Amino acid sequence: MHNQDGHLWRKTLVGPQASIQEAIRQLDATGMQICLVVDDDNLLLGTITDGDVRRALLRGLDLKGPVADIMYRSPMVVTPEMGRDMVIHLMRANKKHQLPMVDESRHVVGMHLWDEVLAPASRPNTIVIMAGGFGKRLRPFTENCPKPMLPVHGKPMLEHIIERARDEGFYNFVLSLHYLGHVIQDHFGDGSKWDVNITYLHETTPLGTAGALGYLPRPELPFIVTNGDVLTDIRYGELLDFHIQQKAGATMAVRQHEWQHPFGVVRTNGIKIVEFEEKPIHRSHVNAGIYVLDPGALEQINPGELCDMPTLFERIAAEGAQTIAFPMHELWMDIGRPEDLKRANQQPSTSTLQE
Repeated sequence: MHNQDGHLWRKTLVGPQASIQEAIRQLDATGMQICLVVDDDNLLLGTITDGDVRRALLRGLDLKGPVADIMYRSPMVVTPEMGRDMVIHLMRANKKHQLPMVDESRHVVGMHLWDEVLAPASRPNTIVIMAGGFGKRLRPFTENCPKPMLPVHGKPMLEHIIERARDEGFYNFVLSLHYLGHVIQDHFGDGSKWDVNITYLHETTPLGTAGALGYLPRPELPFIVTNGDVLTDIRYGELLDFHIQQKAGATMAVRQHEWQHPFGVVRTNGIKIVEFEEKPIHRSHVNAGIYVLDPGALEQINPGELCDMPTLFERIAAEGAQTIAFPMHELWMDIGRPEDLKRANQQPSTSTLQE
């Protein structure tokens, strides 16, 4: 835990008329997981966290709407006089990663942050990375190199994924291999170089986005599954905690996707014109390729059977378990085409990605 007594906390400030989209950009840019909504005099009006944004995305709110629509108006705050031990106790007891510091008139003067990077919670949950695809759309880059090993800023995509999860406290990884799997196994070995444990599943034939899980020894805890060609700033621990809190059987990370119709739409009833809509925007959620599954999900897959993730989710739901969406706003890139790889390598390396 440290007190941000410099000016970094000022980057979290937004006005009440800022849009939800602007708040999302600020959350992503600062990495502090909080925005402080203040008036012109720096008076704290409310806070916006990742959780508030996810709830807004689930409710389908227009991201161009004001942050006042989603901010929490009664956040926990502390004063500059409060001792460090008391601040730590409050943060731990209330599971707060950020505590705004205000003066007696409720003007923001600083912020306490719990620095998870220095002391991440140890997470024994397994992360399965699907790394067996052919990468046909990325040829000729993938003729002698499996797609997850293609370099982004001089380091294989797979290495970025493993290191990011490791820095959150995860240390048990299973890599599912098929195409040029020996290249991956030769590079990572048992994972000791990265201070993690790595084991392998070998698909003799391609089994879809979930089929390889039929060979996975049943873990005792919920486990994460991610595609090996997805680079993202998602916090895997938050996704896992969300799954557990919701008592779900399966959780899918989803991203909001907007598509604007290129033409004005005319709605009719027979030959009668009912309504005009000028280039309407359609909003939907798309699969981000990152999941959490309860161990019982493995009962729905037979070893050697072709199965994709949507089918697995349908089977889990048919058994009466809850299948839910985790709406993510974090930076995300599916490296499927040469232009995706080029774009990822052109971004600043201070973060995995930038939009």
